[in-house]
Amino acid sequence: MRLVHKIQEVREQIKQWKKEGLTIGFVPTMGALHAGHLSLIKKSVEKCDRTVVSIFVNPIQFGPNEDLDKYPRTLEADCETAKEADLIFAPTPAEMYGEGFRLSNDYLTYVIPPYFYMDKLCGKSRIGHFDGVCTVVNKFFNIVQPDFAFFGEKDRQQLIIIRKMVKDLNIPVEIIGCPIVREDSGLALSSRNSYLTPEQKEDALALSKLLFNIKKCYKQGITDASALKETAFNYLNSHHNLEYLDFRDEDNLEEKSIIDDKTIAFIAVKIGNVRLIDNVSMKD
Repeated sequence: MRLVHKIQEVREQIKQWKKEGLTIGFVPTMGALHAGHLSLIKKSVEKCDRTVVSIFVNPIQFGPNEDLDKYPRTLEADCETAKEADLIFAPTPAEMYGEGFRLSNDYLTYVIPPYFYMDKLCGKSRIGHFDGVCTVVNKFFNIVQPDFAFFGEKDRQQLIIIRKMVKDLNIPVEIIGCPIVREDSGLALSSRNSYLTPEQKEDALALSKLLFNIKKCYKQGITDASALKETAFNYLNSHHNLEYLDFRDEDNLEEKSIIDDKTIAFIAVKIGNVRLIDNVSMKD
């Protein structure tokens, strides 16, 4: 495993690998790596000749009142976790966006996904978030030039938007979605879980319990979205600040009033100051 910080170093290595005819897998992360990230890396290592992992807390995908400053930065530990990768790219914001860059799109070229994909779920409350995600992912694709890129399904709205960007902009990379990794309790792994107290972590189990109960009810024949939402609310209490519980199409995020196998149930809940998301597909 080799750690680099400069774009030029990445390009030189990629050029050599391409010359050798090797396939390249890419796993973009913001660090604070856990078993969920490791599953993406393992998938890339299995499928590709070489694997590149980026570790970059991307400032342009955080809103003004979000947790950019306190987001965990654990590069040394992350390098140990990602040791199966061939190359770790950990740039600075200045390396990615230029010295003295400003977050405003008055000063920086952004890649902005379609409004239809952003005006719902996380995009509704995190204005500009997916502009920042698509911009940085597009930059990484230009730098790494991967054949395959691996994204976790926990951030499924992000996964759907990235697929849309790649299709619309004719980017020659295949996007591979990888299953959510959960604790034994059912809680989806997330770097932000480290913010939770033990009591809050217990409260957070409501997300997965609620979603799996929805799926169970669907498998028993309940397909009305309103009825499924009613069954879900039994799992929430005064400790849960529900942001959304929505049923959306797995390909284009259209809202579903009648549930089918192409439906994803999405949820976002704030517990204390920690915002958690989860989702489950109605497919087997």
